Amino acid sequence: MSDLAATLDDAAALAARGREAFDHDAALPLAFEALSNRVGELAKRLANADPARFDDPLWSQAARNRDFVVHHYDRVDAAALWVTATRSFPELRELVHRLSDS
Repeated sequence: MSDLAATLDDAAALAARGREAFDHDAALPLAFEALSNRVGELAKRLANADPARFDDPLWSQAARNRDFVVHHYDRVDAAALWVTATRSFPELRELVHRLSDS
């Protein structure tokens, strides 16, 4: 879970650059695509290893998002990617921290 927490922390640092940076720096959307892949893969592994502990719908949402980004990268919507990075990732980050504390 520490790998996932670190990845989500990296995503938060990049998102903190703001929407304008996201819109004007081509590297940021690509970075969020890569982070979506990593977050989703780690979420899948955790949910498969301990389904009872990782039963929150956020785990499967992260996995499905990863599958879409990886397999349909040509159809990834920038606005949706920004929402993932600024809303969904922080929600998952909070969940990871709650589970780490318990």
